[in-house]
Amino acid sequence: MSKKNQNEAPGQEQEVLEEQTDQTAETAQQPEAQTEAPDPLLTELESLKDQVAQQEDKYLRLAAEYDNYRKRTAKEKEAMWSDAKADTAGAFLPVYDNLERALKQETADEAFKKGVEMTMNQLKEVLSKLGITEIPALGQTFDPNLHNAVMHIDDENFGENEVAEVFQAGFQCGEKVIRFAMVKVAN
Repeated sequence: MSKKNQNEAPGQEQEVLEEQTDQTAETAQQPEAQTEAPDPLLTELESLKDQVAQQEDKYLRLAAEYDNYRKRTAKEKEAMWSDAKADTAGAFLPVYDNLERALKQETADEAFKKGVEMTMNQLKEVLSKLGITEIPALGQTFDPNLHNAVMHIDDENFGENEVAEVFQAGFQCGEKVIRFAMVKVAN
């Protein structure tokens, strides 16, 4: 080979090396480009995951609020129904009292007495169907949550704070007192 060819050969080798270096640099840049491309996709994916989590949280909160609303309205309806029953029963209690007084009166007319008894039994049955019960009083220990003491006596025949006499029957609807029993308490 001549000097010229020898000089060209190293130059050509340099060009080939430069081309290889350029190709290597391009190849090295390509993976960087590929890793950069998924970054926006990953970012968008993470953003969508956050949005889904927020929507799921909103849904769960809404479902919980609805469940609380349903329970609260059911409880309110039950309370309104109970109050309506108590008010209605309260309106009939004077009739109950009058029938009770009529039964205590002596009468010669047995048909009249039987009619009053039947009416009283029918009223008791209606109250029972509504869940209205008479508060037990006579012989019970005085309970200020159920009884209204209007008299007090000292009598050895009765125990401490025992109801000796009932002047007016008390009624309750479940745990709610419609009318306190008016009583006389001993000792």
